[in-house]
Amino acid sequence: MLQLVSAEADDLALVAPALGAAERSPATLEEFLAGIGTRAFRFAELGLRQRDDALDAVQDAMMKMLGYRERPAAEWTPLFWSILRSRIVDVQRRRAFRLRWLMPGAREDEAPIDWADDGPDPARTHDGREAYSRLADALGKLPRRQREAFSLRILEELDVATTAQAMGCSEGAVKTHLSRAREALQRQLEDWR
Repeated sequence: MLQLVSAEADDLALVAPALGAAERSPATLEEFLAGIGTRAFRFAELGLRQRDDALDAVQDAMMKMLGYRERPAAEWTPLFWSILRSRIVDVQRRRAFRLRWLMPGAREDEAPIDWADDGPDPARTHDGREAYSRLADALGKLPRRQREAFSLRILEELDVATTAQAMGCSEGAVKTHLSRAREALQRQLEDWR
């Protein structure tokens, strides 16, 4: 049913050229969840910066979506992204609380992402991984709302209305966050082009 484990096995195809391909309407909620799993993991990993936490957040969001099986299919996309975004924020808050109370003054260790070589062309795979790594680092430096707006609008290719619904803000706020995110990313990645 929830095939996120198989997505982890192929290392989530982190170097896919298009993150949000055109989608056809899913017939069932299970089909919808199977199609969104990899993209949801990328979104969660960018927000949480830890693989295991990202996998847990996506799985929790998918499990919660099962309770909305009776909702119309048109509502699934914004509802799922809203649930996942809330779950990511919850994990971030819990992590900050633990760090503040259990280890005063300690900073969270940044665990490196373990990249598996899944392609026959090592040079192309390396370039793709480096590009993704730089984008992920640059996105990680953005404020949370800008990172969410960029990820949902650009990487997931959601429209402004759906993004606003998922983020719980106005369409104008989405446009503002996206504009600021693009400017900041352009400055951060300018020397790498």
